[in-house]
Amino acid sequence: MVVVTLQRAKCIGCNYCVEMAPGQFQMSKKDGKSVLLHSTEKKGFFTLKSHDDGIFEECTEAQKACPVNIISTKKI
Repeated sequence: MVVVTLQRAKCIGCNYCVEMAPGQFQMSKKDGKSVLLHSTEKKGFFTLKSHDDGIFEECTEAQKACPVNIISTKKI
């Protein structure tokens, strides 16, 4: 299982996560911040739990590209 977490409030809207993992992230038209698709929110953290191990590499690339380090990706 892959777990991806996004601290959306700290997003600066650079769009790198969307470029690296377009199937998991998109930019909000309302506020210009990143949205982690199919995630649940708890205390400002948006979390996606997926059984698709295929998303791990692209989400890890998004994590590395993020200039404010608000994306976490791990396999459990």
